[in-house]
Amino acid sequence: MDTQAILDALATWAATQAYSIALGLIALVIGWWLSNFVAGRLAKVLAKTKAIDDTIGPVLCQLVRYAILVVTLVIVLSQFGVATTSILAVLGAAGLAIALALQGTLSNIAAGVMLVWLRPFSIGEFIEAGSIAGTVREIGLFATKLNTSNGLYLFVPNSQLWNTSITNFSRLPERRVELRVGIAYDANIGQARNILLGLANRQTQVLSIPAPVVHVETLGDSAVTMLLRFWVPSEIYWDAVFAFREAAKVALDNAGIEIPFNKVDINVYSHIKSASDQKPQNGF
Repeated sequence: MDTQAILDALATWAATQAYSIALGLIALVIGWWLSNFVAGRLAKVLAKTKAIDDTIGPVLCQLVRYAILVVTLVIVLSQFGVATTSILAVLGAAGLAIALALQGTLSNIAAGVMLVWLRPFSIGEFIEAGSIAGTVREIGLFATKLNTSNGLYLFVPNSQLWNTSITNFSRLPERRVELRVGIAYDANIGQARNILLGLANRQTQVLSIPAPVVHVETLGDSAVTMLLRFWVPSEIYWDAVFAFREAAKVALDNAGIEIPFNKVDINVYSHIKSASDQKPQNGF
């Protein structure tokens, strides 16, 4: 069969199936538009309701979108005369082939479902997972989007998060601040303790229960290390760390308590040889 015969056959088929082709294309366009529209509307509804967590919303929207696209594909193929049973058989075979070829992608989907189900983190929380750290912005079907503290965008496969331990810095409402300050051995430990406790007790954002405490943590080579512990709301943790570090230095300086630092003493010795020392031996 030559090329002209093939073209004639295709033209004849297109003429006889013009109505089905038109319906199939219309169904494809409508289905594509409907999937985006429904997913978008669902996202807006979920954003306004408090019944469903923000973490579940993006995954649910993507599932609905892909479900509509699959139904659209079945309808389009049926318009071209493909039997429904054949479509299901093809989809099953294609699904098996895709599952074998995209094991990593499917593992991301499974990991995404588990992350949404168990919720080790939610939208807006700051997490650390291995070398990954940032604020969670969206948990998708395949990957999770995060923003780092220095303004970078991270797109992390869900399986990478699921297969490592996750530290959530925002989940609990309170965090303990630990401030270590070294004082000289001849300094008054009781006075240093009172100064550090006074700093903590004067701040209204420091929780009174558990009460702030100060301990002697270590006796170092050149300093006595004092450890101040107190609890603050999690959202102000880093502000409290930086503020108390500076305040402790200023308060100890004002009280005349030295914070030791390493010092190096350099001694220079000069040796000038006398004339007798420089005289050659044995007459040479």
